[in-house]
Amino acid sequence: MRKLLTISFLICSCVLLAQPAQQQKLEERKAQIQKEIQENQRLLKSVQSKEKSATTELIIKREKIKLKEKLINTTERQTKALNNDMYLNQLQINRLSRELEDLKADYSEMILKSYKSRSEQSRAMFLLSSESFLQAYKRAQYMKQYASYRRSQGEEIEKKSVELQEYNKKLEVQKKEKERLLAENQRERADLEQERKEQEELVKKIQKDKKQIAAEIKTKQAESKKIDAQIKKLIADAIAAANKKNAAAAAKSGAPKTSSTASSSAAPKIVLTPEGKVISDNFKANKGRLPWPVVRGVVTLGYGDQPHPVHKSLVVHNSGVEITTDAGSQARAVFGGEVAAVIVISPVNKAVMIQHGDYFTVYQNLSNVSVTKGDKVSINHNLGTIRTNDAGKTVIKFTISQNTTYVNPQSWLAGM
Repeated sequence: MRKLLTISFLICSCVLLAQPAQQQKLEERKAQIQKEIQENQRLLKSVQSKEKSATTELIIKREKIKLKEKLINTTERQTKALNNDMYLNQLQINRLSRELEDLKADYSEMILKSYKSRSEQSRAMFLLSSESFLQAYKRAQYMKQYASYRRSQGEEIEKKSVELQEYNKKLEVQKKEKERLLAENQRERADLEQERKEQEELVKKIQKDKKQIAAEIKTKQAESKKIDAQIKKLIADAIAAANKKNAAAAAKSGAPKTSSTASSSAAPKIVLTPEGKVISDNFKANKGRLPWPVVRGVVTLGYGDQPHPVHKSLVVHNSGVEITTDAGSQARAVFGGEVAAVIVISPVNKAVMIQHGDYFTVYQNLSNVSVTKGDKVSINHNLGTIRTNDAGKTVIKFTISQNTTYVNPQSWLAGM
């Protein structure tokens, strides 16, 4: 039975040691979510002060609501972990209380027996009545051990009492922490409810302008398709030029000619040199780990066919991702490569195309560019300033393609 109690105590102790680590982990996660909420709130205020349309504001607000929900869930998990910790501490208190009660009862009984045989005469008679010297010696040793046992029992009672006080103090602190977490969760829920009300108001506001939004989408889609076609042609031209250059170099060196022929209906593909293949393989190996093309921002339009945030029947096609960021932000290269082209879409709208083997990354909506064609750039290299449009939005459009085939950037960038 004692062995079973010891094992139970060890298990409880191990769990108790694990609880603070779990609490710390949850506290760090909460801090990260709160930081993201603050960043989201800062962007929201920036958009509110500049944007004429409420669409982007709605997207950011929805993102903030999701973060609020995550924060509430994390706080609830933290409260649950604290409840488990408090339960284990209460078990320890109950165990110590029982042990202390048993010790005090044993000690009281021992003191009572000692009191009844307290006289020196009784002790002497106990020794003198021994039938032999050996028996007298054993009785003397017994009396000595008994006195030592009394002292150890008293010390054990004192130790258990101090331990019990410590657990009671710890439980009191945990109760206050639980009250704080519950109050915090209540405040967050109230904030979340307010955010949802504001979101509903925004939806109503946007629904009034459905026709105007539909017309804007149609115009922007036509403009986007035109730009995509222009960029696709530039990529195809870059592929053709690279293949021609590689073929000429191979012919000059006497190396076997590499076939680069393709049917007119097939998409053009670059014939990679050994060096180009290494770059391409390295780029591909970093899928899911590439940095964002901006220091900070919020994805306001994903890749592919995307339903409008409010009018689900309106579909927006996107060949990349659009990220809303701070005014004056710089576009950054997501990987090392060579500037294949600097594209002037309009006098106030430029783009940079970087080649990474047979992969191309394009950074659109730049007001000015700080690189030129042929430049070698490294990861996070500043490419130019992102343009702030007439609606007050600072948005970069970022695309990735293998040869001329677009891929989803959200599966390539870290944390998306």
